Amino acid sequence: MKKFNFTILILLVFTAQSCGIYSFTGTNLHPDVKTVQIDYFPNNAVLIEPVLSQEFTLRLQDLFLQQTNLDLVKSGGDLQFEGEITGYKINPMTATAQQTAAQNRLTVTVNVRFYNNKVEEDNFEQTFSHFYDFDANAQLTGGLLDDALNEILERITQDIFNASVAKW
Repeated sequence: MKKFNFTILILLVFTAQSCGIYSFTGTNLHPDVKTVQIDYFPNNAVLIEPVLSQEFTLRLQDLFLQQTNLDLVKSGGDLQFEGEITGYKINPMTATAQQTAAQNRLTVTVNVRFYNNKVEEDNFEQTFSHFYDFDANAQLTGGLLDDALNEILERITQDIFNASVAKW
């Protein structure tokens, strides 16, 4: 019986230690990583939505504050994010029998440069993009624009989070 209890104890110790840098939020951070720096993402797209840069930057910062134990800093972060919004476009997607658009698609594209100053092989530059389809007869303003940006920014920020610290 003592041998059985000792074996279970050893297994528990090894199991607990093997999960040392994995957290329940899905991140896989080096133990020395304590801070994150997320710079302002300017809107360099041809078509400009005035609130997009600030909204995107704040959402990315909020995601890291909510999903990790990292401290947000203005400079010198262990993890650093910089980049720019490179695309904000509306394209017709489906046509009616009268050769007019039945549905439009808003697409937002963001170029991200990620630097992990503790594990440099994790660094990357990557483009992230997502879209929102809406009725062609609707004006992309007010609540419809809010809904579109909410869905798009939630998806893009989650994709950035996954690529940088969750390694998905």
